[in-house]
Amino acid sequence: MAFHVLIFSFILINFLHYSQLGCGHGLPGIFACLEGAAAVHFQDFNAEVLRCLTIPNANANLSQTSQSTASKDTTLIVETEVKYFAGDWSQVHQCLPHVYSDGKDADSSLRQNPVYDYDIILMAETIYAISAQQSLYELIKKCVKRPGGVTYMAAKKHYFGVGGGTRQFLSMVKKDGVMDATLVAEVADGSSNVREVWKLSMKSDSKS
Repeated sequence: MAFHVLIFSFILINFLHYSQLGCGHGLPGIFACLEGAAAVHFQDFNAEVLRCLTIPNANANLSQTSQSTASKDTTLIVETEVKYFAGDWSQVHQCLPHVYSDGKDADSSLRQNPVYDYDIILMAETIYAISAQQSLYELIKKCVKRPGGVTYMAAKKHYFGVGGGTRQFLSMVKKDGVMDATLVAEVADGSSNVREVWKLSMKSDSKS
């Protein structure tokens, strides 16, 4: 849990639009809700994960906060838009509301919501399978706000037995050449797998 929440030491949260990809328990997204995000959209491949894990966890945390806020005398209450989306990374952009569109995407006409893009994309432990890394990366490029949007990726340096890890993913990002990657934090205790937090952002001259 500390590894996931570490991301938020570097983020100004209020009034921004978030997406958490491969959300699972949804801890980073829930934290963004608690800190006043304008919108947090949770995505996972499995609808069952959302129904049985993410939604109950979000409801348990956010309902307590709503009750606490209601009992206080406050002049500003930030109502976070919380939504849940299930689907494969290669297709889920078709139903996500805040997706970048250059007018060439045939699916953009199917979305009725305005296109704001996501200010911040969050993901943790999503790059363990090499076979899924490309579709995840393409989804990030479709979703992140430009200019100014960023993606925070928390992951292990190596996922032994499955082949993925930050090095493989970052190699793909570097080869593509449209995003910059900056190491934000490294968690290493000398006895277990090294964990890292990376910040990805679109290059200023990128048209992709």
